[in-house]
Amino acid sequence: MNILITINQKYISQLQVLLKSIECSNPEEKFNIFILHKSLTKADEEKIESKVDLKRFKINLIEVPKSEINHFPVYEKRYPVEIYFRIFAAKYLPKDIDRILYLDTDIIVLNDLKQLYNMEFEDNYFIATTHIKKALHKFHEIRLNMPAQNIYMNTGVLLINLNELRKIDIETEVLAFVEKNKRKLMLPDQDILSSLYGDKVKLIDEIKYNLGERSFNIYNFYHKDNQIDLEWIRKNTVIIHYYGRNKPWNKNYIGKLNIFYNEIENKIK
Repeated sequence: MNILITINQKYISQLQVLLKSIECSNPEEKFNIFILHKSLTKADEEKIESKVDLKRFKINLIEVPKSEINHFPVYEKRYPVEIYFRIFAAKYLPKDIDRILYLDTDIIVLNDLKQLYNMEFEDNYFIATTHIKKALHKFHEIRLNMPAQNIYMNTGVLLINLNELRKIDIETEVLAFVEKNKRKLMLPDQDILSSLYGDKVKLIDEIKYNLGERSFNIYNFYHKDNQIDLEWIRKNTVIIHYYGRNKPWNKNYIGKLNIFYNEIENKIK
């Protein structure tokens, strides 16, 4: 199973937790972990490898040339340049890989990834979730001049159809979009991918594959007669995503889902 990560040195400890969660929840699988980066070292690679079973995990560091990342707006505190690397995965990854699962590092995996990983693309470029409703979708349509039929996806969990993406000139299309809309970008990688390719997305259930505190609370608000709790999540949710500013490694975390992150973190201490 191929997993894509894009990080800098600030997120190595979070990556260790993510990989340990994958290891624990998928005991029969072997993984190729591809890490796109611009500054990681051999020591960083060894630090990552130290927390996983190397009989099951192969860590592959791929450096992205600095000359190719100068066209994008960067907000280092929240949106470092590495967020764009997933967009060009088809260019940097080995040509014999036809699909890969991208995961943000503010994620843990609770259950088997196999069903997600083996889903049929049906000619789509991505399989993903969305966290927004009709009103916010309209806002993105107006802000980005995005077609109404496009899905505004959360790009923290993306199953990527590398075969199909290699058929298009994604680099030219993305650079042209960024040049035209640079001042409008708020969630940069999501804005780009949703605006250009939101009509080539197969939508999946966020409660199962991209659950955050916000989506957890919203779901229970609208399903008062059929609410989900932590035990339901433990059995049924595959991916928990701590998106936004509310991170479980911070002392001021608000919510309930940090229990799962803390359990995995304790296994690697």
